[in-house]
Amino acid sequence: MIDAYEDPGTPDVRGGWRYLWWLVRCQPGRSVAGALLGSTWMVLLAATPYLMAKAIDEGLEPGDWPALSGWCFALFAVGSFNAWLSIMRHRTMTRVRMDANFRTVKVVVGQAVRLGAALSRRTGAGEVVTIGVGDVQTIAQALTVVGPGVGACVAYLTVAALLVSVSLVLAAVVLLGIPAIVVLVGPFLSRLQGAETEYRNRQGVLTARIADLAGGLRVLNGLGGKSLVADAFHRDSQHLRTQGYRVGAVTSWVQALGVGLPTLFLAVVTWLAARLAAQGDITVGELVAVYGYVAVLVGPVAFWVECGYQLSRGVVAARRVVTFLRLEPLEDRGTRDAPAEPSALHDPESGVTLLPGRLTALASAHPADSAAVLDRLARYTPSRATWGGVPLDEIRLPQIREHILLADHEADLFAGTLGEMIAPHRGAGNCATSHDALATAIHAAVADDIAQGLPNGLDSQMDPQARNLSGGQRQRIRLTRALLANPEILLAVEPTSALDAHTEALVAERLKGAREGRTTALTTTSPLVLDHADTVLYLVDGKLAASGTHQQLLTREPGYRALVARDVEVMK
Repeated sequence: MIDAYEDPGTPDVRGGWRYLWWLVRCQPGRSVAGALLGSTWMVLLAATPYLMAKAIDEGLEPGDWPALSGWCFALFAVGSFNAWLSIMRHRTMTRVRMDANFRTVKVVVGQAVRLGAALSRRTGAGEVVTIGVGDVQTIAQALTVVGPGVGACVAYLTVAALLVSVSLVLAAVVLLGIPAIVVLVGPFLSRLQGAETEYRNRQGVLTARIADLAGGLRVLNGLGGKSLVADAFHRDSQHLRTQGYRVGAVTSWVQALGVGLPTLFLAVVTWLAARLAAQGDITVGELVAVYGYVAVLVGPVAFWVECGYQLSRGVVAARRVVTFLRLEPLEDRGTRDAPAEPSALHDPESGVTLLPGRLTALASAHPADSAAVLDRLARYTPSRATWGGVPLDEIRLPQIREHILLADHEADLFAGTLGEMIAPHRGAGNCATSHDALATAIHAAVADDIAQGLPNGLDSQMDPQARNLSGGQRQRIRLTRALLANPEILLAVEPTSALDAHTEALVAERLKGAREGRTTALTTTSPLVLDHADTVLYLVDGKLAASGTHQQLLTREPGYRALVARDVEVMK
């Protein structure tokens, strides 16, 4: 089985079927062993009626007790050996499925890490969750075809060969009848694949809605929008339930036919064999053997139908995984180095220029417009932005990430201690964050009370996304983490929007001191923050309309004055 730290390999993303085949090729020895064990196990199941026929014809009927005892012992030996084979087959196939499970998890997680900040821009969190929770298991289960699936084919051919020695008529009926059963089930498998695909898509949408609802429940409740989102969730869940019923209806037919048709076929062949025995064309022992052969074939046929069912679902899941694995991060075609000296960032689309060493505030009636400017300046979206006169697209992306930090107000906070949440490398050898630097960052973000108010201070355990803290506390923790990174250029999106006026004023004052001499830009409409900025850039419809200090803009820009005064009527 794949090791937790082993390279999972390069997946084949040319299609769902190819991805499943790649999972098989990644464990050739175990896959071959599963096929051999499954085939031997099923063939020996067919040996049971053969040995019974011999015991009857050569021992019981003529009254040869030594021969009867010998054949009975052979039955016991074969049965015991086959029981052991069944155990080994099941263990081997479990390892095959678990390897496929863990390998898929590793390539999906690796792709999520590779996409990095582009992940949220390329796909929803619900899609990734659904892949990890449902699709991985479905794909792993589909690999059952490697063992019992191959064994069913071998057992079918073996039984057909044994029947040829008994009766050509019976052999012909079996050879033609079993494929006919599979053909009858085939259309249902195609319908199942279509219904499963639709169900899977709706499941991803609903999972995303659950994540949104859970993450913003407190805000929604405060704004009175909880019932609106709950109604949308109710509608989506009803659609998903309806589609689930469709999947269940097709599945029920597949499973019913998988059991019913082989049983009906068994009755037909047994009736034909009984007529042949009554006519003296076959012996009583051969009649028993024929019944046993066909009874044994019920298992392979059921496995075929089951494998077809699992493969149909597995291909749908594999296609979803392949679609995710095909996503590409932001293309890095840069070949030039970052500016050696502090330089200005310029966004031609908005006209915004961030001068080095200054605290710049972007104010806009539409926060999304100012956030989009920072996205372009941090090179998270394609643009014509420049840094020191050099297009950002021409600078190596790792160097941009090293020097420019975009601090999003919704950035993820990972579970662990508070210290680990703020400084992941805290105490990790050479990467250790000094206590003084950590204390300075906490003080600058006015987060002292958070650490002091928790039972174990920085060693206190935190929930994912710091849900055991308030919105304002989470915002200060994010700001602390950004300040601790101490980048050359810090771009912060609404870093104080959830804070009370007193705390916001302290953050603005300390932020200016903590970033003295370094380039800092933030989006805000708070007068308490804007008053501490060296330069305020006023945006209208995403374009630079005016610039200056906060006091200057208040004097000469009515729109700006209305914006920071929250005067809706004037703004209109």
